[in-house]
Amino acid sequence: MRALILMTVSALMLAACSERSERVLFDGMYFPAKAKKASDDRLNFEVSVRRASQSLEAAQEAGRHEGTRYCIENFGTSEITWSEGPDGESGALQTSNGNLMMKGQCVIW
Repeated sequence: MRALILMTVSALMLAACSERSERVLFDGMYFPAKAKKASDDRLNFEVSVRRASQSLEAAQEAGRHEGTRYCIENFGTSEITWSEGPDGESGALQTSNGNLMMKGQCVIW
């Protein structure tokens, strides 16, 4: 029984280490980001980037990365048309409670 518990704890610790090593840093900082569909049409998506107050420019790049990942995983393309995103003016960005919110649409051929 003890050996089973030890093996389980070891496996969980190893899994946590591999996730941390897969993190992508922007200007040396980590920004947790998540993309999800914004409507019934999966082409439209929203990206939420936490800890944007660390660096708004780096947070925008983290959001661009997450949006690109979303489009590649769902449609096999990396082309995005941003309605509220990294290609706009900094004053036009939506922030809430230190989080950056971005919206875009995957472009398919």
